[in-house]
Amino acid sequence: MDDMFNRLLASIGIGSAKIDTLLEKSQYVPGEEVRGVVNIRGGNAPQNIDTIQISVMTEYIRESNDNKFRQHGEIGRYHVSAPFTLEAGETKEVPFSFRLPYQTPLTLGRAPVWVKTELEVRGGVDPGDNDRIDVLPTGAINTVFHALDLLGFRLRQAECEYSPRHGGGMPFVQEFEFVPTGQFRGQLDELEVMFYSSDRELELLLQVDRRARGLGGLFAEALDLDETFVRCTFTEEQLQAGPAAIARQLSELIARTI
Repeated sequence: MDDMFNRLLASIGIGSAKIDTLLEKSQYVPGEEVRGVVNIRGGNAPQNIDTIQISVMTEYIRESNDNKFRQHGEIGRYHVSAPFTLEAGETKEVPFSFRLPYQTPLTLGRAPVWVKTELEVRGGVDPGDNDRIDVLPTGAINTVFHALDLLGFRLRQAECEYSPRHGGGMPFVQEFEFVPTGQFRGQLDELEVMFYSSDRELELLLQVDRRARGLGGLFAEALDLDETFVRCTFTEEQLQAGPAAIARQLSELIARTI
């Protein structure tokens, strides 16, 4: 009778299994391997576990009816265990590894990233665990950041925003908003940069926002006609040439839009 009662309680989350995910470290770059272990402790009754699921999560801003709200976004999902039975009070360690998706936002500004672990319990409540991580720029992205700095662009904010059009398969994209303080000061209002990384190259989408000049410029600004999108791709070899070389290429691209 007690065993049946414990099974009933576990099915509604009382006295059920608990999990704790331990990551090898807390800082990563996109494309890096993430390793860790899921520690599981059985509850008061045996439970059938369908799988252990790990997701990489973030938040992005979405607008609706002139209101902005933050929404959770899943970047990647991984099943790290076959079905098994967890006995009452049993402890179990499940190691895992996966590659952090290249689309993972950098944790600059208000862009949190966390690893979400869920134990999918058949016919019961799924226990979970969330672990925040810091996502740092890759060497390629750092080279572009340094190049923009050489051109006098200063990072104003970094935000993940709903944009299926520019998300590269994701419902959102991370936008880095820069203000010109160097050679483009007085010519641009701002420069927004979006990164699309892969193993051997880095693609950029630049949104160049020109400063309004005269009445025609004001009309263009009101209609968003003062914004130009420019795509460019840097290979691994080009990036190895350093920030100064990348700055020269970016300067030429931006100058063509003014």
